Amino acid sequence: MNWYLKAFKNYAVFNGRSRRKEYWYFVLFNIIFSILLTAVDSMAGTLDANGSGLLSSIYALVVFLPSIAVAVRRLHDVDKSAWWMLIGIVPVIGVIVLFIFMVKEGDPYENRYGMNPKLY
Repeated sequence: MNWYLKAFKNYAVFNGRSRRKEYWYFVLFNIIFSILLTAVDSMAGTLDANGSGLLSSIYALVVFLPSIAVAVRRLHDVDKSAWWMLIGIVPVIGVIVLFIFMVKEGDPYENRYGMNPKLY
């Protein structure tokens, strides 16, 4: 949970680097909270025909900027520019490439985006 909160504390920081642990815990907790909020929306009757509910939509808006920021910092950890996020637009191949970048071990030493976050 600390990694999830760390990503929220740095919700608008687009420079520096993020460890794999920070990124993947953020993704994990987003999935869990989204499922829970969708279930609450379903029980409360606030789910529309498209499957989006009031609470889950509000949550999606809240985590939009932190999600982009932590993904950018994660790309920086593997020495890639934030512009690589645009490859996700390409169907299938783009998502696979982004997934590989997010799973890949970060640079062990300092790169152009800063020091290795594992060292501090």
